[in-house]
Amino acid sequence: MAAHIKNMTEGKPASLIFTFALPLMVGNVFQQLYTVVDTMVVGKALGVGALAALGAADWLNWMMLGIIQGFTQGFGILMAQEFGAGRYDNLRKSVGHSALLSLLSALVLLIAGQLLAHPVLNLLKTPPKILPDTLLYLRIMYLGIPIVMAYNLLASILRSLGDGKTPLHAMIVAAITNIALDLLFVLVFGFGIAGAAVATLIAQLISSLFCLYHIRKLELLRLAASDFCITDRRLPLRLLMLGFPMAFQNAIISVGGMIVQFVVNGFGVIFIAGFTATNKLYGVLEVAATSYGYSMVTYAGQNLGAGRTDRIRKGVKSAVLIALLTSLVIALLMLFAGKMILGWFISGTQEEFIQTLNIAYYYLAVMSVCLPILYILHITRSAIQGMGNTVLPLVSGVAEFVMRAMTAILLPMLIGEKGIFYAEIMAWTGATIILVISYFIVIRKTERMLQGTNG
Repeated sequence: MAAHIKNMTEGKPASLIFTFALPLMVGNVFQQLYTVVDTMVVGKALGVGALAALGAADWLNWMMLGIIQGFTQGFGILMAQEFGAGRYDNLRKSVGHSALLSLLSALVLLIAGQLLAHPVLNLLKTPPKILPDTLLYLRIMYLGIPIVMAYNLLASILRSLGDGKTPLHAMIVAAITNIALDLLFVLVFGFGIAGAAVATLIAQLISSLFCLYHIRKLELLRLAASDFCITDRRLPLRLLMLGFPMAFQNAIISVGGMIVQFVVNGFGVIFIAGFTATNKLYGVLEVAATSYGYSMVTYAGQNLGAGRTDRIRKGVKSAVLIALLTSLVIALLMLFAGKMILGWFISGTQEEFIQTLNIAYYYLAVMSVCLPILYILHITRSAIQGMGNTVLPLVSGVAEFVMRAMTAILLPMLIGEKGIFYAEIMAWTGATIILVISYFIVIRKTERMLQGTNG
């Protein structure tokens, strides 16, 4: 099975964006499937305490993943631009330099994660009852940072060339592996929460090898030793200028999430478990938005490389419409079937079950109603990033952090513990306002720049 390269500088924007996003969406569904299975197995087999322990690790785990994805997505922007412009020698050099920068970043993150995990969990006032399991889970996940970095870089390379199908196939294989290993390690071997972590990392390793196998078959990406040699500092600096703001943006967003987790930890294990159950569905709510976002980064990057800002404008309009319709469908599904789905994650006594479910469904309903805001956020942010501007999305990330943190701290004081559920909504809203304004600024500036160059 060969990789599926796609030139997105020709053809109908709506069709290109949707068909590129569709396999990514299915792949993300499978990725969320094994996240959900992790939660189901842990919650049902190990109880509410273990589910809470998994939730207490969420934002710290997401911070590392967000930083990794920020760097690799940033590197992919330059790859997409070089591919769209037909500069294949530069494309290969970008891939080689990205691999070196990714390796260095992975080692730094691994060491930092191991050193900081325990102190940060204490800082967040993680309940002593769940602290050992949370720390164990994080330590194992952080050991696998090089594996996670490898998969995200390889998938980013493929997406930059318009290939959304190979990452899909990799994710299907990984999901099946992870589910099988979850059941084996947790239910059969009794490895507990550590088994869930190890299963996830093995699945990521398999998906990485799958992507690498297909990349090595591409003549376009036959790398020479010179592609890895840093003879000119401008290329790695350019890659870092694209990747670092995105990584830093995700790190800031994660800090806001940790503030939310700090507040949630003060409401007790039952509340943490309910909050966690819905957070594990967050990825399902966001799955299409993330896929449209990846599609827009590649689409905008390739068309910028080809000098087609008119196509970028058309693509953004089409993507916003598609995204809004998708968010409406997902929101209705969650509002009508949410309680049933959440019930799959929760165990304990009848009283514990009801209390946890009520907390989880309220949070799910709030997010579902406001889902269109999140989808517009992803489309506009990705279009801006694809045009090579990662600074304005960083500004939106700061706004997201401020809104999330302020809401999490202040609103529960006014309306009680349910106030914490609106932190995400306020974060999405603040970021989206900035991103919509930023998109119009960037597209106009880009058009003037290209007109000046052509003139």
